[in-house]
Amino acid sequence: MPPPGDLALLALGLVGAGAFAGLIAGLFGVGGGTVIVPVLFWAFALFGFGGEASLHVAIGTSLSTIITTSIRSVAAHRKHGAVDEDILRGFIPWIAVGALAGAVLAGLADRAMLGLIYGVMAVLLAAYMALGREDWRLLAEVPTGGARAATGSVLGAVSALMGIGGGAFGSAVMTLAGRPIHQAVATASGFGVAIAIPATIGFIVAGWDAPGRPPLSLGYVNVPGFVVLALITGLVAPFGARLAHKLPKTALRRAFGAYLAVTALAVAVSAAT
Repeated sequence: MPPPGDLALLALGLVGAGAFAGLIAGLFGVGGGTVIVPVLFWAFALFGFGGEASLHVAIGTSLSTIITTSIRSVAAHRKHGAVDEDILRGFIPWIAVGALAGAVLAGLADRAMLGLIYGVMAVLLAAYMALGREDWRLLAEVPTGGARAATGSVLGAVSALMGIGGGAFGSAVMTLAGRPIHQAVATASGFGVAIAIPATIGFIVAGWDAPGRPPLSLGYVNVPGFVVLALITGLVAPFGARLAHKLPKTALRRAFGAYLAVTALAVAVSAAT
Protein backbone atom coordinates (compact mmCIF):
# COMPACT_ATOMS: atom_id res chain seq x y z
CA MET A 1 0.00 0.00 0.00
CA PRO A 2 1.24 3.53 -0.76
CA PRO A 3 1.86 5.95 2.13
CA PRO A 4 -1.12 7.88 3.54
CA GLY A 5 0.09 11.12 1.97
CA ASP A 6 -0.08 9.62 -1.53
CA LEU A 7 -3.57 8.26 -0.85
CA ALA A 8 -4.65 11.72 0.31
CA LEU A 9 -3.35 13.26 -2.91
CA LEU A 10 -5.14 10.57 -4.92
CA ALA A 11 -8.38 11.33 -3.05
CA LEU A 12 -7.96 15.05 -3.73
CA GLY A 13 -7.43 14.34 -7.41
CA LEU A 14 -10.56 12.19 -7.46
CA VAL A 15 -12.58 15.03 -5.93
CA GLY A 16 -11.42 17.43 -8.66
CA ALA A 17 -12.07 14.87 -11.38
CA GLY A 18 -15.51 14.14 -9.96
CA ALA A 19 -16.47 17.82 -9.94
CA PHE A 20 -15.38 18.27 -13.57
CA ALA A 21 -17.02 14.99 -14.61
CA GLY A 22 -20.31 15.89 -12.93
CA LEU A 23 -20.38 19.27 -14.66
CA ILE A 24 -19.67 17.68 -18.05
CA ALA A 25 -22.28 14.99 -17.41
CA GLY A 26 -25.04 17.49 -16.82
CA LEU A 27 -23.93 19.90 -19.53
CA PHE A 28 -23.46 17.43 -22.38
CA GLY A 29 -25.31 14.34 -21.11
CA VAL A 30 -22.16 12.22 -21.49
CA GLY A 31 -22.16 10.59 -18.05
CA GLY A 32 -18.77 11.94 -16.99
CA GLY A 33 -16.95 8.77 -18.06
CA THR A 34 -14.99 10.62 -20.74
CA VAL A 35 -13.32 12.50 -17.88
CA ILE A 36 -13.20 9.78 -15.22
CA VAL A 37 -11.64 6.97 -17.28
CA PRO A 38 -8.40 8.74 -18.28
CA VAL A 39 -8.04 10.41 -14.87
CA LEU A 40 -8.38 7.10 -13.03
CA PHE A 41 -6.11 5.29 -15.47
CA TRP A 42 -3.30 7.78 -14.99
CA ALA A 43 -3.91 8.15 -11.26
CA PHE A 44 -3.53 4.41 -10.77
CA ALA A 45 -0.24 4.49 -12.71
CA LEU A 46 1.02 7.58 -10.84
CA PHE A 47 0.51 5.95 -7.45
CA GLY A 48 1.96 2.61 -8.47
CA PHE A 49 -1.27 0.77 -9.28
CA GLY A 50 -0.70 0.54 -13.03
CA GLY A 51 -1.04 -3.20 -13.47
CA GLU A 52 -2.53 -5.14 -16.35
CA ALA A 53 -6.05 -4.55 -15.03
CA SER A 54 -5.72 -0.80 -14.41
CA LEU A 55 -7.65 0.29 -17.52
CA HIS A 56 -10.36 -2.31 -16.86
CA VAL A 57 -10.72 -0.96 -13.31
CA ALA A 58 -10.81 2.64 -14.54
CA ILE A 59 -13.64 1.78 -16.94
CA GLY A 60 -15.54 -0.38 -14.44
CA THR A 61 -15.27 2.25 -11.71
CA SER A 62 -16.40 4.97 -14.11
CA LEU A 63 -19.48 2.93 -14.99
CA SER A 64 -20.36 2.45 -11.32
CA THR A 65 -20.34 6.21 -10.70
CA ILE A 66 -22.67 6.83 -13.64
CA ILE A 67 -25.55 5.22 -11.75
CA THR A 68 -25.94 8.20 -9.40
CA THR A 69 -24.86 10.81 -11.95
CA SER A 70 -27.43 9.71 -14.50
CA ILE A 71 -30.27 9.57 -11.99
CA ARG A 72 -29.60 13.12 -10.78
CA SER A 73 -28.94 14.50 -14.24
CA VAL A 74 -32.14 13.17 -15.83
CA ALA A 75 -34.14 14.32 -12.79
CA ALA A 76 -32.82 17.85 -13.29
CA HIS A 77 -33.70 17.73 -17.00
CA ARG A 78 -37.21 16.49 -16.18
CA LYS A 79 -37.84 19.67 -14.22
CA HIS A 80 -37.46 21.54 -17.51
CA GLY A 81 -39.85 19.15 -19.27
CA ALA A 82 -37.15 18.24 -21.80
CA VAL A 83 -37.14 14.43 -21.48
CA ASP A 84 -39.02 12.37 -24.10
CA GLU A 85 -40.24 9.59 -21.83
CA ASP A 86 -41.48 7.36 -24.67
CA ILE A 87 -38.06 7.29 -26.32
CA LEU A 88 -36.36 6.71 -22.99
CA ARG A 89 -38.59 3.75 -22.10
CA GLY A 90 -38.28 2.28 -25.60
CA PHE A 91 -34.49 2.29 -25.64
CA ILE A 92 -33.73 1.23 -22.06
CA PRO A 93 -34.20 -2.59 -22.41
CA TRP A 94 -31.98 -2.80 -25.50
CA ILE A 95 -29.35 -0.52 -24.05
CA ALA A 96 -29.19 -2.72 -20.93
CA VAL A 97 -28.70 -5.86 -23.02
CA GLY A 98 -25.94 -4.20 -25.02
CA ALA A 99 -24.23 -2.89 -21.87
CA LEU A 100 -24.06 -6.36 -20.34
CA ALA A 101 -22.61 -7.73 -23.60
CA GLY A 102 -20.05 -4.91 -23.63
CA ALA A 103 -18.95 -5.74 -20.08
CA VAL A 104 -18.42 -9.37 -21.08
CA LEU A 105 -16.37 -8.32 -24.12
CA ALA A 106 -14.28 -5.98 -21.95
CA GLY A 107 -13.53 -8.83 -19.57
CA LEU A 108 -12.21 -10.92 -22.47
CA ALA A 109 -10.00 -8.15 -23.91
CA ASP A 110 -6.47 -7.48 -22.69
CA ARG A 111 -5.35 -3.96 -21.71
CA ALA A 112 -3.88 -3.09 -25.10
CA MET A 113 -7.01 -4.15 -26.99
CA LEU A 114 -9.31 -2.37 -24.56
CA GLY A 115 -7.18 0.76 -24.87
CA LEU A 116 -7.40 0.59 -28.67
CA ILE A 117 -11.19 0.22 -28.55
CA TYR A 118 -11.47 3.11 -26.10
CA GLY A 119 -9.17 5.33 -28.17
CA VAL A 120 -10.88 4.74 -31.51
CA MET A 121 -14.40 5.23 -30.21
CA ALA A 122 -13.46 8.26 -28.10
CA VAL A 123 -11.78 9.96 -31.07
CA LEU A 124 -14.91 9.39 -33.18
CA LEU A 125 -17.01 10.86 -30.39
CA ALA A 126 -14.61 13.79 -30.07
CA ALA A 127 -14.84 14.49 -33.79
CA TYR A 128 -18.61 14.57 -33.64
CA MET A 129 -18.66 16.83 -30.60
CA ALA A 130 -16.07 19.22 -32.05
CA LEU A 131 -17.19 19.31 -35.68
CA GLY A 132 -20.80 18.13 -35.67
CA ARG A 133 -23.62 20.57 -36.34
CA GLU A 134 -27.00 20.52 -34.70
CA ASP A 135 -28.76 20.92 -38.06
CA TRP A 136 -27.30 17.71 -39.54
CA ARG A 137 -30.02 15.19 -40.46
CA LEU A 138 -29.34 11.57 -41.40
CA LEU A 139 -32.52 9.89 -40.14
CA ALA A 140 -36.17 10.60 -40.83
CA GLU A 141 -37.08 9.76 -37.25
CA VAL A 142 -35.68 8.23 -34.08
CA PRO A 143 -35.29 4.48 -34.75
CA THR A 144 -38.21 2.23 -33.85
CA GLY A 145 -38.83 -1.53 -33.88
CA GLY A 146 -35.88 -3.67 -34.93
CA ALA A 147 -33.77 -0.62 -35.76
CA ARG A 148 -34.27 0.66 -32.22
CA ALA A 149 -33.27 -2.72 -30.77
CA ALA A 150 -30.09 -2.80 -32.85
CA THR A 151 -29.21 0.84 -32.22
CA GLY A 152 -29.82 0.56 -28.49
CA SER A 153 -27.81 -2.65 -28.18
CA VAL A 154 -24.81 -1.23 -30.03
CA LEU A 155 -25.03 2.01 -28.06
CA GLY A 156 -25.06 0.10 -24.77
CA ALA A 157 -22.17 -2.19 -25.75
CA VAL A 158 -19.91 0.62 -26.96
CA SER A 159 -20.67 2.74 -23.91
CA ALA A 160 -19.86 -0.12 -21.54
CA LEU A 161 -16.56 -0.76 -23.33
CA MET A 162 -15.66 2.93 -22.93
CA GLY A 163 -16.99 3.43 -19.40
CA ILE A 164 -19.38 6.20 -20.41
CA GLY A 165 -23.09 6.72 -19.88
CA GLY A 166 -24.22 6.63 -23.50
CA GLY A 167 -25.57 10.15 -23.45
CA ALA A 168 -23.20 11.43 -26.12
CA PHE A 169 -23.98 8.66 -28.60
CA GLY A 170 -27.66 8.70 -27.68
CA SER A 171 -28.01 12.46 -28.12
CA ALA A 172 -26.19 12.17 -31.47
CA VAL A 173 -28.75 9.61 -32.69
CA MET A 174 -31.61 11.86 -31.62
CA THR A 175 -30.23 15.08 -33.12
CA LEU A 176 -29.44 13.30 -36.39
CA ALA A 177 -33.11 12.28 -36.41
CA GLY A 178 -34.20 15.91 -36.11
CA ARG A 179 -34.84 16.19 -32.38
CA PRO A 180 -33.89 19.50 -30.69
CA ILE A 181 -30.50 19.41 -28.98
CA HIS A 182 -31.85 20.16 -25.51
CA GLN A 183 -34.40 17.36 -25.75
CA ALA A 184 -31.74 14.99 -27.11
CA VAL A 185 -29.28 15.74 -24.30
CA ALA A 186 -32.00 15.54 -21.65
CA THR A 187 -33.43 12.22 -22.86
CA ALA A 188 -30.06 10.59 -23.50
CA SER A 189 -28.88 11.51 -20.01
CA GLY A 190 -31.31 8.86 -18.78
CA PHE A 191 -29.57 6.12 -20.76
CA GLY A 192 -26.81 6.02 -18.16
CA VAL A 193 -28.73 3.98 -15.60
CA ALA A 194 -29.59 1.30 -18.17
CA ILE A 195 -25.92 1.08 -19.11
CA ALA A 196 -24.26 1.45 -15.72
CA ILE A 197 -26.17 -1.08 -13.61
CA PRO A 198 -25.76 -4.20 -15.81
CA ALA A 199 -22.28 -3.16 -16.97
CA THR A 200 -21.06 -2.58 -13.41
CA ILE A 201 -22.30 -6.02 -12.37
CA GLY A 202 -20.59 -7.49 -15.43
CA PHE A 203 -17.27 -5.77 -14.62
CA ILE A 204 -17.41 -6.99 -11.01
CA VAL A 205 -18.01 -10.59 -12.09
CA ALA A 206 -15.52 -10.53 -14.98
CA GLY A 207 -12.71 -9.16 -12.81
CA TRP A 208 -13.43 -11.05 -9.60
CA ASP A 209 -10.08 -12.90 -9.50
CA ALA A 210 -8.18 -10.86 -12.08
CA PRO A 211 -4.53 -10.05 -11.25
CA GLY A 212 -3.05 -6.57 -11.47
CA ARG A 213 -5.97 -4.68 -9.93
CA PRO A 214 -5.51 -1.62 -7.70
CA PRO A 215 -6.10 -2.37 -3.99
CA LEU A 216 -9.61 -2.27 -2.52
CA SER A 217 -11.18 -3.28 -5.83
CA LEU A 218 -14.30 -5.41 -6.12
CA GLY A 219 -13.71 -7.16 -9.42
CA TYR A 220 -12.97 -4.39 -11.91
CA VAL A 221 -14.58 -1.70 -9.69
CA ASN A 222 -12.40 0.26 -7.26
CA VAL A 223 -14.44 0.89 -4.12
CA PRO A 224 -12.77 4.14 -2.90
CA GLY A 225 -12.90 5.54 -6.43
CA PHE A 226 -16.59 4.71 -6.66
CA VAL A 227 -17.41 6.32 -3.31
CA VAL A 228 -15.56 9.59 -3.94
CA LEU A 229 -16.50 9.99 -7.58
CA ALA A 230 -20.15 8.95 -7.19
CA LEU A 231 -20.62 11.44 -4.36
CA ILE A 232 -19.01 14.39 -6.12
CA THR A 233 -20.37 13.78 -9.63
CA GLY A 234 -23.86 13.22 -8.22
CA LEU A 235 -23.72 16.55 -6.39
CA VAL A 236 -22.40 18.57 -9.34
CA ALA A 237 -24.35 17.04 -12.27
CA PRO A 238 -27.58 19.03 -11.64
CA PHE A 239 -25.61 22.30 -11.95
CA GLY A 240 -24.33 21.20 -15.35
CA ALA A 241 -27.86 20.28 -16.42
CA ARG A 242 -29.11 23.75 -15.47
CA LEU A 243 -26.26 25.38 -17.38
CA ALA A 244 -27.18 23.31 -20.45
CA HIS A 245 -30.39 25.31 -20.73
CA LYS A 246 -28.62 28.69 -20.45
CA LEU A 247 -25.30 28.57 -22.33
CA PRO A 248 -24.49 28.60 -26.06
CA LYS A 249 -22.57 25.35 -26.27
CA THR A 250 -20.84 25.39 -29.68
CA ALA A 251 -17.51 26.68 -28.37
CA LEU A 252 -17.71 24.40 -25.32
CA ARG A 253 -18.43 21.35 -27.49
CA ARG A 254 -15.40 22.08 -29.67
CA ALA A 255 -13.08 22.62 -26.74
CA PHE A 256 -14.27 19.47 -25.00
CA GLY A 257 -14.00 17.52 -28.27
CA ALA A 258 -10.35 18.55 -28.58
CA TYR A 259 -9.70 17.56 -24.96
CA LEU A 260 -11.38 14.19 -25.48
CA ALA A 261 -9.38 13.42 -28.63
CA VAL A 262 -6.06 14.15 -26.94
CA THR A 263 -6.80 12.13 -23.80
CA ALA A 264 -8.24 9.22 -25.81
CA LEU A 265 -5.10 8.91 -27.91
CA ALA A 266 -2.91 9.21 -24.81
CA VAL A 267 -4.83 6.42 -23.03
CA ALA A 268 -4.63 4.16 -26.09
CA VAL A 269 -0.86 4.66 -26.40
CA SER A 270 -0.26 4.20 -22.66
CA ALA A 271 -2.35 1.03 -22.56
CA ALA A 272 -0.38 -0.47 -25.44
CA THR A 273 3.03 0.10 -23.81
